[in-house]
Amino acid sequence: MTASTPATPAAASSQQHGFRTVFRVVSGNFLEMYDFMVYGFYAAAIARTFFPSGNEFASLMLSLATFGAGFLMRPLGAIVLGAYIDHHGRRKGLILTLIMMAAGTLLIALVPGYQTIGVAAPLLVLAGRLLQGFSAGVELGGVSVYLSEIAKPGHKGFYVAWQSASQQVAVIFAGLLGVILHATLAPAQMDAWGWRVPFLIGCLIVPFLFLIRRSLEETEAFRARKHRPAPREIYRSMLDNWRIIIAGCLLVVMTTVSFYMITAYTPTFGKTVLKLDDVDNLIVTMCVGLSNFIWLPLMGAVSDRIGRKPLLVTFTILTLLTAYPAITWLVAEPSFGRLLMVELWLSFLYGSYNGAMVVALAELMPPAVRTTGFSLAYSLATALFGGFTPAVSTYLIHATGNKAAPGLWLMFAAACGLVATLAIFRQHNQAQTLRAA
Repeated sequence: MTASTPATPAAASSQQHGFRTVFRVVSGNFLEMYDFMVYGFYAAAIARTFFPSGNEFASLMLSLATFGAGFLMRPLGAIVLGAYIDHHGRRKGLILTLIMMAAGTLLIALVPGYQTIGVAAPLLVLAGRLLQGFSAGVELGGVSVYLSEIAKPGHKGFYVAWQSASQQVAVIFAGLLGVILHATLAPAQMDAWGWRVPFLIGCLIVPFLFLIRRSLEETEAFRARKHRPAPREIYRSMLDNWRIIIAGCLLVVMTTVSFYMITAYTPTFGKTVLKLDDVDNLIVTMCVGLSNFIWLPLMGAVSDRIGRKPLLVTFTILTLLTAYPAITWLVAEPSFGRLLMVELWLSFLYGSYNGAMVVALAELMPPAVRTTGFSLAYSLATALFGGFTPAVSTYLIHATGNKAAPGLWLMFAAACGLVATLAIFRQHNQAQTLRAA
Protein backbone atom coordinates (compact mmCIF):
# COMPACT_ATOMS: atom_id res chain seq x y z
CA MET A 1 0.00 0.00 0.00
CA THR A 2 1.43 3.35 -0.99
CA ALA A 3 1.54 6.26 1.39
CA SER A 4 -1.08 8.90 0.86
CA THR A 5 0.08 12.07 -0.82
CA PRO A 6 -0.03 15.13 1.42
CA ALA A 7 -2.53 17.75 0.43
CA THR A 8 -1.05 20.70 -1.41
CA PRO A 9 -1.28 24.11 0.24
CA ALA A 10 -3.78 25.19 -2.40
CA ALA A 11 -5.99 22.15 -1.80
CA ALA A 12 -5.82 22.56 1.96
CA SER A 13 -6.70 26.24 1.64
CA SER A 14 -9.65 25.41 -0.60
CA GLN A 15 -10.93 22.77 1.84
CA GLN A 16 -10.54 25.12 4.79
CA HIS A 17 -12.35 27.83 2.88
CA GLY A 18 -15.19 25.37 2.27
CA PHE A 19 -15.51 24.64 5.99
CA ARG A 20 -15.51 28.35 6.82
CA THR A 21 -18.17 29.04 4.22
CA VAL A 22 -20.45 26.29 5.51
CA PHE A 23 -20.06 27.68 9.04
CA ARG A 24 -20.96 31.20 7.94
CA VAL A 25 -23.98 29.99 5.99
CA VAL A 26 -25.50 27.87 8.78
CA SER A 27 -24.84 30.37 11.58
CA GLY A 28 -28.20 32.13 11.17
CA ASN A 29 -29.91 28.77 10.87
CA PHE A 30 -28.69 28.11 14.41
CA LEU A 31 -30.50 31.21 15.67
CA GLU A 32 -33.75 30.28 13.93
CA MET A 33 -33.87 26.85 15.54
CA TYR A 34 -32.60 28.11 18.89
CA ASP A 35 -35.53 30.54 19.10
CA PHE A 36 -38.06 27.86 18.26
CA MET A 37 -36.54 25.36 20.70
CA VAL A 38 -36.49 27.83 23.57
CA TYR A 39 -40.16 28.63 23.10
CA GLY A 40 -41.03 24.93 22.96
CA PHE A 41 -38.94 24.11 26.03
CA TYR A 42 -40.59 26.80 28.16
CA ALA A 43 -44.11 26.59 26.74
CA ALA A 44 -45.61 25.88 30.18
CA ALA A 45 -43.91 28.91 31.80
CA ILE A 46 -44.83 31.11 28.83
CA ALA A 47 -48.42 29.90 29.17
CA ARG A 48 -48.57 31.02 32.79
CA THR A 49 -46.95 34.38 31.98
CA PHE A 50 -48.96 35.40 28.92
CA PHE A 51 -51.98 33.09 28.76
CA PRO A 52 -53.32 32.77 32.33
CA SER A 53 -56.40 30.61 32.68
CA GLY A 54 -58.25 28.70 35.34
CA ASN A 55 -57.75 25.59 33.19
CA GLU A 56 -54.14 24.41 32.93
CA PHE A 57 -54.85 22.46 29.74
CA ALA A 58 -56.45 25.51 28.06
CA SER A 59 -53.54 27.73 29.09
CA LEU A 60 -50.96 25.30 27.71
CA MET A 61 -52.91 24.84 24.49
CA LEU A 62 -52.98 28.63 23.93
CA SER A 63 -49.22 28.76 24.41
CA LEU A 64 -48.63 25.82 22.04
CA ALA A 65 -51.07 27.27 19.51
CA THR A 66 -49.05 30.50 19.53
CA PHE A 67 -45.94 28.38 18.97
CA GLY A 68 -47.69 26.83 15.99
CA ALA A 69 -49.00 30.17 14.71
CA GLY A 70 -45.46 31.22 13.87
CA PHE A 71 -45.35 28.39 11.37
CA LEU A 72 -48.45 29.68 9.59
CA MET A 73 -46.39 32.68 8.46
CA ARG A 74 -43.76 30.46 6.90
CA PRO A 75 -45.49 29.93 3.53
CA LEU A 76 -45.94 33.70 3.15
CA GLY A 77 -42.30 34.26 4.08
CA ALA A 78 -41.27 31.54 1.63
CA ILE A 79 -43.10 33.22 -1.24
CA VAL A 80 -42.14 36.84 -0.49
CA LEU A 81 -38.58 36.39 0.77
CA GLY A 82 -37.92 33.41 -1.53
CA ALA A 83 -38.69 35.57 -4.56
CA TYR A 84 -36.37 38.23 -3.15
CA ILE A 85 -33.52 35.72 -2.83
CA ASP A 86 -34.07 34.15 -6.25
CA HIS A 87 -33.97 37.62 -7.81
CA HIS A 88 -31.42 39.55 -5.68
CA GLY A 89 -29.13 36.76 -4.50
CA ARG A 90 -28.54 34.22 -1.74
CA ARG A 91 -26.26 36.41 0.38
CA LYS A 92 -28.60 39.42 0.68
CA GLY A 93 -31.53 37.17 1.57
CA LEU A 94 -29.66 35.36 4.35
CA ILE A 95 -28.68 38.67 5.96
CA LEU A 96 -32.26 39.97 5.78
CA THR A 97 -33.76 36.87 7.41
CA LEU A 98 -31.24 37.06 10.26
CA ILE A 99 -32.29 40.64 11.07
CA MET A 100 -35.99 39.73 11.08
CA MET A 101 -35.46 36.69 13.30
CA ALA A 102 -33.54 38.78 15.80
CA ALA A 103 -36.34 41.36 15.99
CA GLY A 104 -38.94 38.68 16.77
CA THR A 105 -36.76 37.15 19.48
CA LEU A 106 -36.14 40.51 21.14
CA LEU A 107 -39.86 41.22 21.21
CA ILE A 108 -40.71 37.98 23.03
CA ALA A 109 -37.82 38.41 25.47
CA LEU A 110 -38.87 41.91 26.60
CA VAL A 111 -42.68 41.88 26.58
CA PRO A 112 -44.13 42.28 30.13
CA GLY A 113 -46.52 39.59 31.38
CA TYR A 114 -50.31 39.50 31.26
CA GLN A 115 -50.55 40.74 34.84
CA THR A 116 -48.71 43.93 33.85
CA ILE A 117 -50.15 44.99 30.46
CA GLY A 118 -53.16 42.72 30.08
CA VAL A 119 -54.27 41.41 26.69
CA ALA A 120 -51.52 43.34 24.91
CA ALA A 121 -49.00 40.82 26.31
CA PRO A 122 -50.19 37.73 24.41
CA LEU A 123 -50.80 39.84 21.29
CA LEU A 124 -47.21 41.09 21.30
CA VAL A 125 -45.88 37.58 21.87
CA LEU A 126 -47.98 36.42 18.93
CA ALA A 127 -46.54 39.27 16.82
CA GLY A 128 -43.03 38.16 17.73
CA ARG A 129 -43.80 34.56 16.78
CA LEU A 130 -45.33 35.67 13.46
CA LEU A 131 -42.25 37.73 12.63
CA GLN A 132 -39.99 34.80 13.48
CA GLY A 133 -42.12 32.52 11.34
CA PHE A 134 -42.11 34.91 8.38
CA SER A 135 -38.31 35.07 8.33
CA ALA A 136 -37.89 31.35 9.02
CA GLY A 137 -40.08 30.59 6.00
CA VAL A 138 -37.10 31.12 3.72
CA GLU A 139 -34.12 30.74 6.08
CA LEU A 140 -33.95 26.97 5.77
CA GLY A 141 -34.51 27.03 2.01
CA GLY A 142 -31.96 29.79 1.48
CA VAL A 143 -29.33 27.91 3.48
CA SER A 144 -30.03 24.58 1.77
CA VAL A 145 -29.89 26.07 -1.73
CA TYR A 146 -26.68 27.96 -0.94
CA LEU A 147 -25.03 24.78 0.34
CA SER A 148 -26.22 22.76 -2.67
CA GLU A 149 -24.75 25.36 -5.03
CA ILE A 150 -21.31 25.43 -3.37
CA ALA A 151 -21.09 21.65 -2.84
CA LYS A 152 -18.31 19.68 -4.48
CA PRO A 153 -19.46 17.19 -7.14
CA GLY A 154 -20.65 13.95 -5.57
CA HIS A 155 -20.90 15.47 -2.08
CA LYS A 156 -24.10 17.46 -2.31
CA GLY A 157 -25.95 15.33 0.26
CA PHE A 158 -23.13 15.75 2.80
CA TYR A 159 -22.97 19.53 2.32
CA VAL A 160 -26.71 20.15 2.45
CA ALA A 161 -27.09 17.95 5.55
CA TRP A 162 -25.16 20.57 7.53
CA GLN A 163 -28.20 22.81 7.27
CA SER A 164 -30.11 20.43 9.53
CA ALA A 165 -27.01 19.57 11.56
CA SER A 166 -26.59 23.21 12.56
CA GLN A 167 -30.09 23.13 14.02
CA GLN A 168 -29.02 20.31 16.31
CA VAL A 169 -26.28 22.51 17.78
CA ALA A 170 -29.08 24.91 18.72
CA VAL A 171 -31.00 22.04 20.37
CA ILE A 172 -27.93 21.01 22.38
CA PHE A 173 -27.11 24.58 23.37
CA ALA A 174 -30.68 25.38 24.39
CA GLY A 175 -30.92 22.13 26.36
CA LEU A 176 -27.60 22.73 28.15
CA LEU A 177 -28.65 26.27 29.03
CA GLY A 178 -31.92 24.90 30.41
CA VAL A 179 -30.09 22.40 32.60
CA ILE A 180 -27.89 25.19 34.00
CA LEU A 181 -30.87 27.45 34.68
CA HIS A 182 -32.86 24.72 36.42
CA ALA A 183 -29.82 23.89 38.54
CA THR A 184 -29.28 27.49 39.66
CA LEU A 185 -32.81 28.92 39.89
CA ALA A 186 -35.78 27.87 41.98
CA PRO A 187 -38.95 26.78 40.12
CA ALA A 188 -40.69 30.04 41.11
CA GLN A 189 -37.82 32.06 39.67
CA MET A 190 -37.91 30.06 36.43
CA ASP A 191 -41.62 30.79 36.06
CA ALA A 192 -41.27 34.46 36.95
CA TRP A 193 -38.29 35.47 34.81
CA GLY A 194 -35.81 32.62 34.32
CA TRP A 195 -37.43 31.47 31.08
CA ARG A 196 -36.59 34.88 29.54
CA VAL A 197 -32.84 34.39 29.96
CA PRO A 198 -32.42 32.05 26.94
CA PHE A 199 -34.25 34.55 24.72
CA LEU A 200 -31.99 37.37 25.89
CA ILE A 201 -28.90 35.25 25.27
CA GLY A 202 -30.19 34.65 21.75
CA CYS A 203 -30.38 38.40 21.26
CA LEU A 204 -26.79 38.83 22.47
CA ILE A 205 -25.57 36.29 19.91
CA VAL A 206 -27.14 38.21 17.00
CA PRO A 207 -24.36 40.80 16.41
CA PHE A 208 -21.78 38.01 16.17
CA LEU A 209 -23.92 36.07 13.68
CA PHE A 210 -24.56 39.21 11.64
CA LEU A 211 -20.83 39.87 11.26
CA ILE A 212 -20.30 36.26 10.18
CA ARG A 213 -23.00 36.40 7.52
CA ARG A 214 -21.86 39.76 6.15
CA SER A 215 -18.63 38.06 5.03
CA LEU A 216 -20.48 35.60 2.78
CA GLU A 217 -19.90 35.74 -0.97
CA GLU A 218 -22.58 35.16 -3.56
CA THR A 219 -22.61 31.63 -5.03
CA GLU A 220 -20.97 31.12 -8.41
CA ALA A 221 -24.11 29.37 -9.68
CA PHE A 222 -26.20 32.48 -9.01
CA ARG A 223 -23.61 34.91 -10.39
CA ALA A 224 -23.38 32.85 -13.58
CA ARG A 225 -27.10 33.01 -14.19
CA LYS A 226 -27.86 35.35 -17.08
CA HIS A 227 -31.55 35.70 -16.35
CA ARG A 228 -32.78 36.41 -12.83
CA PRO A 229 -36.56 36.04 -12.76
CA ALA A 230 -38.68 38.86 -11.42
CA PRO A 231 -41.15 38.08 -8.61
CA ARG A 232 -44.04 37.83 -11.08
CA GLU A 233 -42.17 35.17 -13.09
CA ILE A 234 -41.34 33.26 -9.91
CA TYR A 235 -44.95 33.24 -8.72
CA ARG A 236 -46.11 32.06 -12.14
CA SER A 237 -43.54 29.26 -12.00
CA MET A 238 -44.87 28.21 -8.59
CA LEU A 239 -48.35 27.83 -10.10
CA ASP A 240 -46.98 25.92 -13.08
CA ASN A 241 -45.07 23.56 -10.78
CA TRP A 242 -47.77 23.06 -8.15
CA ARG A 243 -47.52 19.28 -8.39
CA ILE A 244 -43.82 19.41 -7.50
CA ILE A 245 -44.59 21.74 -4.58
CA ILE A 246 -47.26 19.37 -3.19
CA ALA A 247 -45.01 16.33 -3.60
CA GLY A 248 -42.18 18.17 -1.88
CA CYS A 249 -44.50 19.24 0.92
CA LEU A 250 -45.54 15.64 1.61
CA LEU A 251 -41.88 14.62 1.51
CA VAL A 252 -41.12 17.11 4.29
CA VAL A 253 -44.00 16.10 6.60
CA MET A 254 -42.06 13.14 7.98
CA THR A 255 -39.06 15.37 8.75
CA THR A 256 -40.86 18.27 10.37
CA VAL A 257 -43.25 16.21 12.53
CA SER A 258 -40.55 13.87 13.82
CA PHE A 259 -38.10 16.72 14.49
CA TYR A 260 -40.46 18.83 16.58
CA MET A 261 -41.74 15.77 18.40
CA ILE A 262 -38.29 14.63 19.56
CA THR A 263 -36.97 18.13 20.34
CA ALA A 264 -39.40 20.96 21.11
CA TYR A 265 -42.14 18.67 22.47
CA THR A 266 -39.92 16.42 24.59
CA PRO A 267 -39.67 18.66 27.71
CA THR A 268 -43.45 19.27 27.69
CA PHE A 269 -44.26 15.58 27.10
CA GLY A 270 -41.78 14.45 29.73
CA LYS A 271 -43.11 16.84 32.36
CA THR A 272 -46.88 16.88 31.78
CA VAL A 273 -47.45 13.32 30.54
CA LEU A 274 -44.61 11.19 31.88
CA LYS A 275 -44.19 13.26 35.10
CA LEU A 276 -40.43 13.17 34.82
CA ASP A 277 -37.99 15.73 36.19
CA ASP A 278 -37.37 18.89 34.12
CA VAL A 279 -33.61 18.41 34.14
CA ASP A 280 -33.94 14.78 32.99
CA ASN A 281 -36.16 15.88 30.09
CA LEU A 282 -33.67 18.55 29.03
CA ILE A 283 -30.75 16.10 29.25
CA VAL A 284 -32.63 13.70 26.96
CA THR A 285 -33.29 16.55 24.54
CA MET A 286 -29.58 17.42 24.53
CA CYS A 287 -28.73 13.80 23.76
CA VAL A 288 -31.25 13.83 20.91
CA GLY A 289 -29.61 16.95 19.47
CA LEU A 290 -26.19 15.28 19.62
CA SER A 291 -27.56 12.11 18.03
CA ASN A 292 -29.20 14.11 15.25
CA PHE A 293 -25.96 16.01 14.67
CA ILE A 294 -24.13 12.71 14.08
CA TRP A 295 -26.72 10.98 11.89
CA LEU A 296 -27.61 13.88 9.58
CA PRO A 297 -24.28 14.47 7.78
CA LEU A 298 -23.44 10.75 7.96
CA MET A 299 -26.65 9.76 6.19
CA GLY A 300 -26.34 12.70 3.80
CA ALA A 301 -22.99 11.24 2.76
CA VAL A 302 -24.51 7.75 2.49
CA SER A 303 -27.19 9.13 0.17
CA ASP A 304 -24.39 10.48 -2.05
CA ARG A 305 -23.18 6.90 -2.43
CA ILE A 306 -26.35 4.84 -2.75
CA GLY A 307 -28.96 7.42 -3.78
CA ARG A 308 -31.78 9.17 -1.97
CA LYS A 309 -34.60 6.70 -2.55
CA PRO A 310 -33.26 3.71 -0.56
CA LEU A 311 -32.91 5.83 2.59
CA LEU A 312 -36.25 7.58 2.18
CA VAL A 313 -38.17 4.33 1.69
CA THR A 314 -36.34 2.35 4.38
CA PHE A 315 -36.76 4.87 7.17
CA THR A 316 -40.36 5.79 6.48
CA ILE A 317 -41.24 2.09 6.67
CA LEU A 318 -39.24 1.66 9.89
CA THR A 319 -41.07 4.63 11.40
CA LEU A 320 -44.44 3.19 10.40
CA LEU A 321 -43.57 -0.10 12.06
CA THR A 322 -41.90 1.10 15.27
CA ALA A 323 -43.04 4.63 16.29
CA TYR A 324 -46.26 3.75 18.09
CA PRO A 325 -44.95 0.55 19.75
CA ALA A 326 -41.89 2.43 21.02
CA ILE A 327 -43.94 5.22 22.60
CA THR A 328 -46.41 2.69 24.02
CA TRP A 329 -43.49 0.92 25.70
CA LEU A 330 -42.31 4.27 27.08
CA VAL A 331 -45.60 5.37 28.62
CA ALA A 332 -46.21 1.92 30.17
CA GLU A 333 -43.40 2.53 32.69
CA PRO A 334 -42.03 6.08 32.28
CA SER A 335 -38.40 6.54 33.27
CA PHE A 336 -35.36 8.54 32.25
CA GLY A 337 -33.76 5.45 30.72
CA ARG A 338 -36.80 4.52 28.64
CA LEU A 339 -37.32 8.10 27.46
CA LEU A 340 -33.69 8.30 26.38
CA MET A 341 -33.82 4.97 24.51
CA VAL A 342 -37.03 5.81 22.65
CA GLU A 343 -35.92 9.33 21.76
CA LEU A 344 -32.55 8.11 20.46
CA TRP A 345 -34.31 5.53 18.28
CA LEU A 346 -36.63 8.19 16.87
CA SER A 347 -33.58 10.41 16.39
CA PHE A 348 -31.93 7.68 14.29
CA LEU A 349 -35.06 7.43 12.13
CA TYR A 350 -35.32 11.20 11.74
CA GLY A 351 -31.63 11.82 11.01
CA SER A 352 -31.40 8.98 8.49
CA TYR A 353 -34.49 10.14 6.60
CA ASN A 354 -33.70 13.84 6.69
CA GLY A 355 -30.09 13.33 5.64
CA ALA A 356 -31.42 12.24 2.26
CA MET A 357 -34.63 14.26 2.17
CA VAL A 358 -33.29 17.82 2.25
CA VAL A 359 -30.91 17.37 -0.66
CA ALA A 360 -33.58 15.43 -2.59
CA LEU A 361 -35.96 18.36 -2.18
CA ALA A 362 -33.31 20.82 -3.43
CA GLU A 363 -32.66 18.63 -6.48
CA LEU A 364 -36.38 18.38 -7.17
CA MET A 365 -36.93 22.13 -7.65
CA PRO A 366 -36.33 24.03 -10.94
CA PRO A 367 -32.98 25.89 -10.63
CA ALA A 368 -34.33 29.37 -11.47
CA VAL A 369 -36.86 29.28 -8.62
CA ARG A 370 -35.07 26.81 -6.36
CA THR A 371 -35.13 28.89 -3.18
CA THR A 372 -38.80 29.83 -3.49
CA GLY A 373 -39.90 26.31 -4.45
CA PHE A 374 -37.88 24.60 -1.72
CA SER A 375 -38.96 27.11 0.93
CA LEU A 376 -42.64 26.96 -0.03
CA ALA A 377 -42.77 23.16 0.05
CA TYR A 378 -40.91 23.02 3.36
CA SER A 379 -42.85 25.81 5.01
CA LEU A 380 -46.23 24.42 3.96
CA ALA A 381 -45.38 21.09 5.58
CA THR A 382 -44.15 22.83 8.71
CA ALA A 383 -47.15 25.16 8.89
CA LEU A 384 -49.79 22.49 8.32
CA PHE A 385 -48.21 19.61 10.22
CA GLY A 386 -44.85 19.96 11.96
CA GLY A 387 -45.25 23.26 13.76
CA PHE A 388 -48.45 22.13 15.42
CA THR A 389 -46.98 18.78 16.52
CA PRO A 390 -46.78 19.80 20.22
CA ALA A 391 -50.37 21.09 20.14
CA VAL A 392 -51.72 18.11 18.15
CA SER A 393 -49.93 15.63 20.41
CA THR A 394 -51.28 17.35 23.54
CA TYR A 395 -54.80 17.38 22.11
CA LEU A 396 -54.69 13.72 21.00
CA ILE A 397 -53.65 12.62 24.48
CA HIS A 398 -56.38 14.75 26.07
CA ALA A 399 -59.09 13.62 23.63
CA THR A 400 -58.29 9.90 23.58
CA GLY A 401 -56.82 9.35 27.02
CA ASN A 402 -54.02 7.45 25.26
CA LYS A 403 -50.62 8.75 26.34
CA ALA A 404 -49.00 7.04 23.34
CA ALA A 405 -51.23 8.89 20.83
CA PRO A 406 -48.31 11.05 19.54
CA GLY A 407 -46.96 7.85 18.02
CA LEU A 408 -50.01 7.72 15.74
CA TRP A 409 -49.30 11.26 14.56
CA LEU A 410 -45.73 10.25 13.76
CA MET A 411 -46.96 7.22 11.82
CA PHE A 412 -49.21 9.48 9.76
CA ALA A 413 -46.21 11.67 8.94
CA ALA A 414 -44.18 8.64 7.88
CA ALA A 415 -47.00 7.52 5.58
CA CYS A 416 -46.95 10.95 3.91
CA GLY A 417 -43.20 10.66 3.35
CA LEU A 418 -43.47 7.17 1.89
CA VAL A 419 -46.29 8.10 -0.51
CA ALA A 420 -44.40 11.20 -1.66
CA THR A 421 -41.17 9.27 -2.20
CA LEU A 422 -42.85 6.59 -4.31
CA ALA A 423 -44.78 9.19 -6.32
CA ILE A 424 -41.70 11.34 -7.00
CA PHE A 425 -39.56 8.43 -8.13
CA ARG A 426 -42.31 7.05 -10.30
CA GLN A 427 -42.79 10.40 -12.04
CA HIS A 428 -39.14 11.32 -12.52
CA ASN A 429 -36.17 9.35 -13.74
CA GLN A 430 -34.41 7.99 -10.66
CA ALA A 431 -30.87 8.43 -11.93
CA GLN A 432 -31.31 12.01 -13.15
CA THR A 433 -33.48 13.65 -10.51
CA LEU A 434 -32.84 12.31 -7.03
CA ARG A 435 -29.23 11.15 -7.15
CA ALA A 436 -26.38 13.39 -6.20
CA ALA A 437 -24.85 15.43 -8.97
